[in-house]
Amino acid sequence: MAEEQTGLEERIIIKDPHTKEIDLVNRDPKHINEDVIKVDFEDIIAEPAGTYSFDGVWKASYTTFTVSKYWCYRLLSVVLGIPLAVIWGFLFALISFCHIWAVVPCIKSYVIEIQCVSRIYSLCIHTFCDPLCEALGKIFSSIKVALRKEI
Repeated sequence: MAEEQTGLEERIIIKDPHTKEIDLVNRDPKHINEDVIKVDFEDIIAEPAGTYSFDGVWKASYTTFTVSKYWCYRLLSVVLGIPLAVIWGFLFALISFCHIWAVVPCIKSYVIEIQCVSRIYSLCIHTFCDPLCEALGKIFSSIKVALRKEI
């Protein structure tokens, strides 16, 4: 009996939706930061023709910019990445909670209540406006318009 239960437990694979494999190579699979964060040295600093600095200064500036951007990003992500992830996780959990427990029930309640109002409104329109529009239609249906071109 115990052997059957262990065999059954081995066959049942329960996947936890909170733990999934993440891709460490492609860290933006949905391309949400495709056009926002691509900032290179050439996008920021450029020397027009005729006003060049020394080649050594240009190479050192390029290296300084690239390396400092790389390490500052890494340092900021180490220091602030996890706290901001907690804050963003809490914020989106709060938004989801409000949407599930407040927004959707309010909208459903509004739709149920507005159906009653729409029936009363439709009844009033058909009772008062339909006869008026039909009478006006009959009055104006006898009007004939003739256009003549005078030379």
